[in-house]
Amino acid sequence: MQILGIDIGGTGIKGAPVDTDTGLLSAERYRLPTPEGAKPAPIAEVVKNIAIQFDWHTQIGCGFPAVIRNGIAESAANINQKWIGTNVAQLFSEATQCPVHVVNDADAAGLAEVTFGSGRGVLGVVMMITIGTGLGSALFIDGKLVPNTELGHIEVECDDAETIASDFARKQEDLSWKKWAKRLDKYLGTLENLFSPDLMILGGGAIKNQDQFLPLLTVHTKVIPAALSNDAGIIGAALAAKRAQV
Repeated sequence: MQILGIDIGGTGIKGAPVDTDTGLLSAERYRLPTPEGAKPAPIAEVVKNIAIQFDWHTQIGCGFPAVIRNGIAESAANINQKWIGTNVAQLFSEATQCPVHVVNDADAAGLAEVTFGSGRGVLGVVMMITIGTGLGSALFIDGKLVPNTELGHIEVECDDAETIASDFARKQEDLSWKKWAKRLDKYLGTLENLFSPDLMILGGGAIKNQDQFLPLLTVHTKVIPAALSNDAGIIGAALAAKRAQV
């Protein structure tokens, strides 16, 4: 089945058709910058333009950086506060004239990894952490998703975790990889103490520099990079849309 997957991030919005039987992109992904202010109408216009780029007229899956319940955004950490209470699925459906299913962006990435990537076939507690503008999380128990965990906002030494350990924080504070890895390690250690995971998968934009920080991590849990790299959000959004049809 071919479904257009779209991943909405704090700095970029990217999409591509996905073969949901194989997890492979059917065309080169198309990326546009996230509009300044990240308000509903401009982002809906970008989603529309991505659909137009692929001449798309059928099912769309969209990963969105918020708690999503029944298509409605219930939080807004790295996007405009006007999203809270917005029916995101309806807004995007009206913009694209296509049926749209919306899921939390980190949940989408995690779904892709446990289906086709680094978490495939792994039982027990698996955590996916996406490292980019913010910190996203997806939690799986024996392959089943616990949605909307938003563990990037737990407190680490009295700070919201993503304000100190996201890739945005690293760039904003001009931290060396060693100093930033120490912060990330502390965050992952906090999750380890709370959830005792069997596996942690790290994804998001920062993973392209994995050699700079993965060897510096000291948590006891096995930590591995996302196999699908930064395409996981696109693939998982399409998968979520497919599952919503069942």
